[in-house]
Amino acid sequence: MPRRGRTVAIIPARFASQRLPGKPLVDICGKPMIQHVVERTRQAKLVDDVVVATDDVRIMDVVQSFGGHAVMTPTELPSGSDRIANVARSLPDAEHIVNVQGDEPMIVPAMIDEAVEPLVTDRRIVAGTLVRKIDTPEELLSPSVVKAVLDHDGYCLYFSRSTIPFLRDQTVSDWLGQGVHYKHIGLYVFTREFLMRYSELPALRLELLEKLEQLRVLEYGYRIKAVVTTHNSISVDTTEDLERVRKLMRGNT
Repeated sequence: MPRRGRTVAIIPARFASQRLPGKPLVDICGKPMIQHVVERTRQAKLVDDVVVATDDVRIMDVVQSFGGHAVMTPTELPSGSDRIANVARSLPDAEHIVNVQGDEPMIVPAMIDEAVEPLVTDRRIVAGTLVRKIDTPEELLSPSVVKAVLDHDGYCLYFSRSTIPFLRDQTVSDWLGQGVHYKHIGLYVFTREFLMRYSELPALRLELLEKLEQLRVLEYGYRIKAVVTTHNSISVDTTEDLERVRKLMRGNT
């Protein structure tokens, strides 16, 4: 592997959440959720530092209490990527920035390394992410699961909540056997230079219609390299998700 620059993982953590207020601080097996995310991210071999980007002093205090590094960001920032970019501007020595979602307490450290590695080995790549093959009809048809379509080199062609690609001459029950449907996992890696450029670009039509900010990268003609992972992670968006993660973690202890 070629010599690499510094890689910093930034975890956006907002206090406000419509479905689960104070989500980063909810208790999971004796620790706040944000602590689980930080500790797992620190285990990634290709990550040199971990920073929590928050808009609430309560989150900052908790992160500092367990020895983490947190930075306050403006409340009015419109997206997680904007919060990431806000912190990355103060990290001029970082070559790569990893956006790790703050609501995935079971993130597998190896997933982070899988996403970072292509940018380290090929300096032409400016953005990377993860996808996982869809293996259930429920995920295939669910609009809450974002799908990614890849080209033959593993770059993303499009993202949608719709079931894509649509296999015209087959029934839905046959689609999974083709191995062309991927679930997008919302973990991103950017070169710092590209992240600064991306954060200044206004949203275009497809991003606004689909409500998927990664489409901004594609709409402006840039490419996102996707790594197909066999690992999975669970986003905690509801109380049901929270109870599921608590049960899984109790089973692993």
